[in-house]
Amino acid sequence: MFTKSFGIEIEFTGITRQKAAETAAGYLGCSASFTGGYYEVYEVRAEDGRIWKFMYDGSLKCQRKENGQIIAANNKYSVELVSPILLYREDIDTLQGLARRLRKAGGFCNNSCGIHIHLDGNEHTTRSIRNFINIIASRNDLFYKALQIAPERIRYCKKMDAYLVERINKVKPVSLKQVENIWYEGYPRNRNTHYHDSRYHFLNLHSFFHGNHTVELRGFNGTLHAGKIRAYVVLALALNHQALTQKSARYHKVQEENERFAMRTYLNRIGFIGDEFKSCREHLYKHLDGNAAWRYGSRENVRSHIDTHHVESGGNSNEE
Repeated sequence: MFTKSFGIEIEFTGITRQKAAETAAGYLGCSASFTGGYYEVYEVRAEDGRIWKFMYDGSLKCQRKENGQIIAANNKYSVELVSPILLYREDIDTLQGLARRLRKAGGFCNNSCGIHIHLDGNEHTTRSIRNFINIIASRNDLFYKALQIAPERIRYCKKMDAYLVERINKVKPVSLKQVENIWYEGYPRNRNTHYHDSRYHFLNLHSFFHGNHTVELRGFNGTLHAGKIRAYVVLALALNHQALTQKSARYHKVQEENERFAMRTYLNRIGFIGDEFKSCREHLYKHLDGNAAWRYGSRENVRSHIDTHHVESGGNSNEE
C-alpha cells in the first residue's frame, strides 16, 4: 500500500504564511518566495525540485498567541500547507519533521482547521471506486467518532450521502462515467466548478472527476502533531489499498459493542500490523469506547460471556 503516491493539505494558524514558508525553507535547506495571486501563495522549492506551498484559506479562524493567550488575528495567519506529490517510505520523515518545525515556530490548529489527503487516482476503476464508497459508508459512525471530527468542520466533511450509497449499489455502474453521473445526482450546480457542493464529504470524488484526478479524504482534524499526521496518512493509504485490491466491498452498517476492539482488528486487517504501526493504531482508537485487547472488555468478561453462552446452549461443548 506504500507504493501509491499522495499529497496532503494541512490547515493551521498561529503564524503568518510568510513565517511558515520561511520556517519550511530553513528546514528544507532552501529559500521561500512570494508568488502572490488570489491565495497569496508562498512557495518553497526544495533541493529535489519539488514545491511546498503555503496559501490563504478563507474558511479558517485566524488566531495567534500573545502573552500566553490565544487572540484573534488577521488573515495573514490563515495558512494552508500544500505538499508536493509524496511517497510514504521516502517522504514521511520529512513531512513529520516539517510539522514539528512549524509547531515549534508557533503554528497551531483550532476547530476550523482540517487535513485533506489526496490519493493518486490513476489505478482506480469502477469497481474500486464503488468499493471505496461502501468502505467509508459502512464505517461512517466509527470513523467520525475515532477521528473526533469537530462540529465546526462537519459542513466541510459530511458523512457519505445515503442516497449516493443506495444508488451506487442499486445501479451497479459498469463505467466511470456512470459513477460520475450518480455522484452528481441531486446537485443542480454545474459540475465543472471547482468548489462544487459534492466535494464537502469525508470521501470527495469531485477531485477525481473534475480536478487533479485524485481521490480525496477530508475527514481529519487539523494538527501539527507529527504522530497523528502519520496515522492519518497511513489510514488513507490503507483505505485506498483496500478499495483497489478487494474484489468487492458491500455496504454493511458496522455496529460493534466494543468500538476499540472493532477498530483495532479492522486496522490490522487493512495493514496496520506490528510494532511499526502501534502508535498509529493507538491514535486511531484513542477516543473510542471499549477495550482494544479483548472483544468483551476483559478476561473476566470473556469468561462471563463463555459461561453465559454455555448455559444458553445447554452445556453442549460442540456449540461452544
